[in-house]
Amino acid sequence: MDIIIKILAFVFSLTILVTIHEFGHYITAKIFGARVDKFYIFFNPYFSLFKKKIGETEYGLGWLPLGGYCKIAGMVDESMDTEALKQAPQSWEYRSKPAWQRLIIIVGGVVMNVILAWFIYSMVIFSKGETYIAARDVKDGIMIIDSTLTTPIGLKNGDIIKEVNGREIEKFFDVYNELLMGESVTVSRNGRDTTLSIPVDYIDHFSQDTDPFFLYPRVPLMVASIPDSSINASSGLIEGDVILSVSGTPTPYYDMAAPILMSYAGRDVMLEVERDGAAVFIGAQVSQDGKLGIYPLPTPAMLMEKEIFPVTAKEYGFFSSLVRGASITGNKIAGYWEQVKKIVNPQTKAYKKVGSVITMGSMFPSSWDWLTIWQLTAFLSIMLAVVNILPIPALDGGHAVFIIYEMITRRPPSEKVLEYAQMAGFVILMIIMILAFGNDILRLFA
Repeated sequence: MDIIIKILAFVFSLTILVTIHEFGHYITAKIFGARVDKFYIFFNPYFSLFKKKIGETEYGLGWLPLGGYCKIAGMVDESMDTEALKQAPQSWEYRSKPAWQRLIIIVGGVVMNVILAWFIYSMVIFSKGETYIAARDVKDGIMIIDSTLTTPIGLKNGDIIKEVNGREIEKFFDVYNELLMGESVTVSRNGRDTTLSIPVDYIDHFSQDTDPFFLYPRVPLMVASIPDSSINASSGLIEGDVILSVSGTPTPYYDMAAPILMSYAGRDVMLEVERDGAAVFIGAQVSQDGKLGIYPLPTPAMLMEKEIFPVTAKEYGFFSSLVRGASITGNKIAGYWEQVKKIVNPQTKAYKKVGSVITMGSMFPSSWDWLTIWQLTAFLSIMLAVVNILPIPALDGGHAVFIIYEMITRRPPSEKVLEYAQMAGFVILMIIMILAFGNDILRLFA
């Protein structure tokens, strides 16, 4: 059932993204008097799930959810239908329109994707506001959860992360993506600022099994939960207990507790616990491998619920949410552009992480969560916009490059050049698609 919900949520999101993108081409073509022959959601090789001609346009639903298309008369596009181009240009054809109008038609899809993302982010902010732990409030610094991901940078327990690439981190839990995309990180260590280099191939250290919280705010040893199978299930420990000491040995931080517990491996201990502001003493056991049998790491939601760190909460009115939504959209575009630059740089080895629709679908929740679905839809809309504006023939950005060339030189490329460019672009896209599906298949087997 979980996988069905993931698929339905992904198809729902993809339908919105494709419809909005192609509508951007459709509406601008209509505004400038260009005829739209076909408007399809999803591709329809060999057959369509639905089609109906209304006026001059055939509207349809394809069966292959890898995109969609808006076939505009007089344009060399992915259909490679060049027969009509052998005739004299007609006033209602794309090729007869001024270059500036054709440019608007071409970028219409990308613009609509950006508008969609901005609208979603704005409405989420308007309805939910923002609640987060500010990086400046994590005053005791970080603790290392997975040293294989922090050692390449040189991060240590207690480091206070101040900046990545010279930019201050506002929300602590943004630090993961910032480190992944960054080149340097500035930390405060023992009262002094130190700048550490992030390896160019840092992303290659990550795998599908990597704990997303490979570092964490430095917190006390806390009972986040205790399973029924735990050796201390009946000890009296309860969720939310903060363990202050083990048999008199202080455990101020989670990262300091492991060696202390290991020294008591296989023995009974007396735990000093803080509960509701009071000290409680509880007898407990330590397993042979130095464990208490608890889940000791509170989730980000629990950190805020228990107010272990100050919680920053902001509410927005309708118009201020539109402004904040624009800011978030701009940051997301810049962030995804950084990802693209990483991917095309072979030194980063980021091309190994490129994924297909399988990866995108796996991002969706296994239960129907509207907030998560809308946020993922907004992010994928940004991704679709950035990818489509790349100057690759067959993508919107490739078409735009030829139009800009025409506007500068006052001379359009020949239709043969456009045909060959379209074919070359198709080959490039097929290579990227094979890489993406290949990576996903390897990950599934792994």
